[in-house]
Amino acid sequence: MITLGVETSCDETALALYDTEKGVIGDIILSQAVVHSPFGGVVPELSAREHTRNILPLFDRLLKETNFDIKKIDFISFTLTPGLILSLVVGVAFAKALAYELNKPLVPVHHLEGHIYSVFLERKVDYPFLALIVSGGHTDLYLVRDFGRYEFLGGTLDDAVGEAYDKVAKMLGLGYPGGPIIDRLAKESKKLYELPKPLLNDDSLNFSFSGLKTAVLNLLKREKSLRKEDVAYSFQETVVEILLKKTLKAIQKTGVKRVVVVGGVSANSRLREVFRRASEEKGFELYIPHPRLSTDNAVMIAYAGAERFKRGITAPLDINPQPNIPLEEFGRLFT
Repeated sequence: MITLGVETSCDETALALYDTEKGVIGDIILSQAVVHSPFGGVVPELSAREHTRNILPLFDRLLKETNFDIKKIDFISFTLTPGLILSLVVGVAFAKALAYELNKPLVPVHHLEGHIYSVFLERKVDYPFLALIVSGGHTDLYLVRDFGRYEFLGGTLDDAVGEAYDKVAKMLGLGYPGGPIIDRLAKESKKLYELPKPLLNDDSLNFSFSGLKTAVLNLLKREKSLRKEDVAYSFQETVVEILLKKTLKAIQKTGVKRVVVVGGVSANSRLREVFRRASEEKGFELYIPHPRLSTDNAVMIAYAGAERFKRGITAPLDINPQPNIPLEEFGRLFT
């Protein structure tokens, strides 16, 4: 089976052709980082405009680069939720129009489900497993019992971790996106300023990064001669410690010793290093996808869509995008 994957949930326009037997046929991503950089974050209206401008040329480019006859696809997989609603509208409208023109089925995919199954593109993971989703819009822990069976364990009560990275980078005048810049800059320091670790010692599996972000701002106001490298290092060390300790607590609570870490922030080199060392020391299995599969992409949407299509899950042509259907609810709605 061959599917076209469509992903426009935020600020990447992404398309992919995926064959369930042979793997990836073609994969193309167009970032909008340059467009949003002056604002230090994603501007929803600009994001939707760029998707509208780029999705058809990107589609033509994908077909030319792969020399693929689009009529040979079996179905179209697309991100239905969650995301910026105006951005989602562009991708969903494109998928629906193509499905109508080609008379092909539509398969809706949850963006977070796509992230979870990005690791399956490299190696399969036995069920059950824990999924830590860390990105610009999400910081969530799930227990994945099977495909489509997701149990929410905890999530951020305010800022997502990737959002905190972007805001701290903006405070430091580093540019956008902040995650990769802070990751690089932090390697140049070993000076650790003590920063708060909200909710670290409570019994929940929730996260909070708003207070940490404010603490960085107060530190910058208080200490005028701070080196940006030291602030970046201190912030990143604190974030990674919080993410690891909450994950270890989830292992303890559930007894599940398989952990998948996905989403844009999972590309962070320090996070990967600390989690890998912890997996060796604590004895749990760790799965983190290649950095290209960590960030938003259409291959993960195609893969998850293929799994849904195998189970007979399709959507009508009048389906509309939704800004935020919880993953656990999506698993029940589309089964």
